[in-house]
Amino acid sequence: MTPAASLADVIALLDARYPPAGAEDWDAVGTVCGDPAQPVRRVLFAIDATHAVVDEALAWEADLLVTHHPLFLRGVHSVAATTAKGEVVHRLIRGSCALHAAHTNADSPAGGVPESLGLAVGLVDLVPLVPAPGSASTGAGRVGRLPEPTTLRAFAERVAAVLPTTTQGVRIAGDLDAQVSVVAVVGGSGDSFFEAVRGVGADVYLTGDLRHHPALELRERAGFEAAAGGLSRADGRPFLVDVAHSASEWPWLARAAALLADDVAAGHGTTVETRVSALSTDPWTARLPSAHQEQGPQP
Repeated sequence: MTPAASLADVIALLDARYPPAGAEDWDAVGTVCGDPAQPVRRVLFAIDATHAVVDEALAWEADLLVTHHPLFLRGVHSVAATTAKGEVVHRLIRGSCALHAAHTNADSPAGGVPESLGLAVGLVDLVPLVPAPGSASTGAGRVGRLPEPTTLRAFAERVAAVLPTTTQGVRIAGDLDAQVSVVAVVGGSGDSFFEAVRGVGADVYLTGDLRHHPALELRERAGFEAAAGGLSRADGRPFLVDVAHSASEWPWLARAAALLADDVAAGHGTTVETRVSALSTDPWTARLPSAHQEQGPQP
C-alpha cells in the first residue's frame, strides 16, 4: 500500500499554490496546529473553523482542516480550552486533525478565490483586476465578460443560483433591465477596490460586505457622470451586486480541494480524499422585513 502523504508534504503543496509571501502584511496565514510527520488521507475544506465545522471534520475523521479565514487573525497570549478559539485548537489536536489557513495568499494566484468566483458565475476571459507587479496572471480580484450580454437582473439571478443560500441573499444597486457584459469580482469585502473597478470599465461589480457610505458614494458618482454624458442617472456604472462575505469566497473551496487532490497524486503518487464542508459559517440566521414598507422612503 502506498504510504500517505505527510502533513508537511500537503502543506508544501498548498503553499506552492498559495504562497504565504503573497499574504497581506496584516494577515495570519499558515498552519495553526498539527504534527508535520502525521499522515494525511482526508482533508476537509471550509471558510471558517467554527465549532460546527470542527464537529464535521472530526466526525469524518479528517486529518487536516483547511480554512480560508484564519482562526487567529490577531495575536493571543493563550489557547486555553476555556476560550472559544482555544477549545477549537484542543479539540483538533485531540482528534489528530491539523488546521491550516490560506487567506489573502489565496486571493492573488491562478485558481484562487476571485478566479473561482468569476468562473462560478459564468465569466470568460478572466484577468486580474489589479495585476501584481510584473505579472499578467496574478493579482487582486478578477475582471471578465459574460459570454453574451444579459440584463442586470438575469446576472444577479445567476449569482443567487450558484452561490450558497444566505440570510442576506443578493443585494443589487442599479437598473435591473440594463444590459451588462463586463463584470469585476472580488471575494470577501470589496469596497476598497471601487476605483480599480471603475478603471476597467466594468458594467457590474460583484463582491461582498459592501458598506453604506462607500456604496452610496460610488452610485452617486456614477449617476452624476452618466448625466454629464447625456445618459440617464439610472444607467450610471458600475452597478453593484452584493452577497454575503462567506458566499463570495465559497466557490474557491471546491476548486482548492480538487487541485490539492491532483497535486498529491502528481507529486507523491498517492491519493488524498477531499471534501467541502456543507455547513454555512455566515453569522446571520434570520431576516425580518421592515414594517410598513409601503410607507418607507421611495427611490
